[in-house]
Amino acid sequence: MLNKMADEDDSSAIFFCEGGTCERFVPASYPYTKNMKTFPYLFLLMLFISRAVFANEAGIKAAMEKKFPYQKIVSVHKTSYFGLYEIVMNDQLVYTDEKMTYLFSGNIIDMRTMKNLTEEREKQLFAINFDALPLDLAIKRVKGNGNRRMAIFTDPNCAYCKRQEKEMVDLTDATVYIFPIAMLQGSKEKATAIWCSSDRLQAWEDHMLRGVDPAPGKVCDTSALSRISSEAKKLDVVVTPTLVFEDGIMRPGWQRLELLDENLTSSSLKK
Repeated sequence: MLNKMADEDDSSAIFFCEGGTCERFVPASYPYTKNMKTFPYLFLLMLFISRAVFANEAGIKAAMEKKFPYQKIVSVHKTSYFGLYEIVMNDQLVYTDEKMTYLFSGNIIDMRTMKNLTEEREKQLFAINFDALPLDLAIKRVKGNGNRRMAIFTDPNCAYCKRQEKEMVDLTDATVYIFPIAMLQGSKEKATAIWCSSDRLQAWEDHMLRGVDPAPGKVCDTSALSRISSEAKKLDVVVTPTLVFEDGIMRPGWQRLELLDENLTSSSLKK
C-alpha cells in the first residue's frame, strides 16, 4: 500500500506502509511544486516494489528457519511459475507459496517443452560426479547384469536404512555401492565388525535384512571407513539413507522399489 496523505500544512508528505507499519516521508531533496509531484512518487513506488519482493524472500527464509531449525536453509528465490518460491534446504529443493500455506516437494514439468524444471535445477544445485566417489572402498552388490549404478550412504543401526535394504532385494540389473557410515550410537562398532568380516556383503545383508549382528572382536584395517566418513561429510550427507544416482543427483531418505527402479533407469540414460 502506498498512500499520499495531503493536508494544508504539508502537501508533500508521503506515507510508506508495509506490514501494518507506516513511515512518513517528505521528499525534501526536491523543490516541491505541483509540476514535480510525479518523480518522487514513482521513485517511492519503485522502492516499495523492490522492498516488498526482498521482504517476501527474506521473510520466507526466516520463517523456514524457524519451522525447520535443524535444516540449513541455503537460499530462497521467487520462481517464474505460479508465484512459487524455490527453497534450497541442504541437498533438497522444495517450493512454497507466498503465504507459506503449503510446502511442495516434487517435480514441476513445463507442459510446452515437457522439460522437468525441478530436475534441471537440482542438477545445477546438487549434482556430483558419480565416478569421483570412492567406489573402490564400497561394499559392492551386483544384481543381474549390473548395468545401472547407484550408491548409498547408510548406517547399520538406521531403521530406514534397513527398510531401504528390503526394498532393494528385488532390484534387478543394478550395481549398488554401499558406504557404511556411523551416525547413530553404537553404529561405529557394528560397521567395524561388518568391515572386518571375511565376507562383508554377507555380513551386511545378514545384519540389515535378517537382524543378525556381526561377530565382534575382529581387528582389521578400518582406514577405509574413515575415508568413507570423510566423503560423506564433504558431500554434506546428514540423513541416512542418502541415495546417489549415476547422473549425480543425491536423494536423502529411503525409496520404494518402484520409484528406485524408475530413478535408476532414468539416471543411467542421462549419464
